[in-house]
This record gives sequence, structure tokens and C-alpha cells, in this order.
Amino acid sequence: MDKIYYEEYFELERKHWWFRARKEIINSLLRKNVTGDGNAVLNIGAATGETSNWLSAYGPVTSVEYEKDCCAFVKEKLNLDFITASITELPFEEIQYDLVAAFDVIEHVENDVAAVAEMFRVCKPGGLIAITVPAFEFLWSKHDDINHHRRRYRMRQLIKLFDAHPGRIVFKSYFNSFLFLPVAVTRMAANLVPAIVRRKGSGSDFSYSGGSVISFLFYRLMKSERIFFMNGISFPFGISLILLFRKEN
Repeated sequence: MDKIYYEEYFELERKHWWFRARKEIINSLLRKNVTGDGNAVLNIGAATGETSNWLSAYGPVTSVEYEKDCCAFVKEKLNLDFITASITELPFEEIQYDLVAAFDVIEHVENDVAAVAEMFRVCKPGGLIAITVPAFEFLWSKHDDINHHRRRYRMRQLIKLFDAHPGRIVFKSYFNSFLFLPVAVTRMAANLVPAIVRRKGSGSDFSYSGGSVISFLFYRLMKSERIFFMNGISFPFGISLILLFRKEN
């Protein structure tokens, strides 16, 4: 994440419809699968701190962020202490955490196999690993370039990262599925004719939302997917992927 993006991202994490809907989806699944109070939580790729704020509902949160400047920004803005470290080399002993989360993180690192292995290493037996990633390479756009993504995933690729680790997948699905068609069409059109999409700020997809009414409708539509997930229904396509993995006792 570039320095110029921090201030913008701070507001986006707290106000943009996509982040708010993603929070609702993730929280609905965590509430169903994280048991007990006071769980030790590790939030990797904590960015500007909003995910750490709402993950604190499950227990004390240790926040990790790779970008030193981002850590300094958050400390100045919120007086929160972040640990500067890479997901591929976490500075923790084994079996420390009940919940290990990396929301839209592993697509940024070259060695995603090592990233998942590190998450597994620090997770307690019986603990939960929660991951979200962007989906489908054909959806690649300027948004991915600005966010320094290395790849987008299909479900089978994400599942394969856990094949070597004892445990079981308790939930997996694509999400942001109801908006898949308009997003896909817009991204592919913008790749062909960039001037079609007017971007503001850093130029990420989050920089345009279509106004307050459209943002509200998109939020409600994406958020509603959690109803399906809570009833065990997953989607075969979407803009993103979510996977929850229970480490073997």
C-alpha cells in the first residue's frame, strides 16, 4: 500500500459499502464458528486498524502489518500498537492463537504457501484460520495494480494451500456474488477503455461508489449474502473468496 493511500484507506475501511458489507459477512461466520470468550486473536495485515477494532469482540487482538509507514500512521492516528512483520515470517511462538485472520492479505505476497503455513503454525489446535482473497484472474484491473496484488484466486487454488495441513475446512464460498455481473462488466470494459471509469484519489475501485443511494443498495445487497452462508449455502462465483479452516486438535 502506498503512503498516499493510507489516509484514503482509513476512511474507506470505516465508511465504504464494500468494507462494511464484508465485515457483516465475516462476522456472521465468525460468530458461528468461534467459541468461548477471551480468545487470543491474531490479525495479519491489519492495515489502518478497523478490522482489529471489530475482531476485538472475540478476544484480545494482536495486530500485524507489513508496512512500517502504515504502522506509524495508525499509531499516530489511533494510538494503537501494531507489530511490523511479514505473514511469511511471523515473530511468534507456535500454537499461540485461537483465531488467526488474514483478510485480503495473501494475494500480496509472493509465497502464499509459506503465508498459510505460518498462519497454521501459530494457530492453536482446534483454533480457526480465516482468510479472504480476491477472485478470478480475468477480473484483474487497475485496482489490483494499485493494491499491489500478485494474483487473484479460484476456489481450488485457495483450498490447495491447506492440503498439507491437518484439519478441515468448515466453510468456503465466493462472496460479493450478487454484484458479480456489473463489477465484471465494468472492470473488463475499463481494461479495454480506461476513460470509461472516472477514478478519484489513489484510483482504486473504492474511489467511486455511485452516490449515497447506490452505495446503500450495494451494501444491503452484498450484506444479504450472509443469510445464505448462515444456512450453509455457498456461491460458485463472486468477486471475492472466504475460507474458514479448523486446525486439527
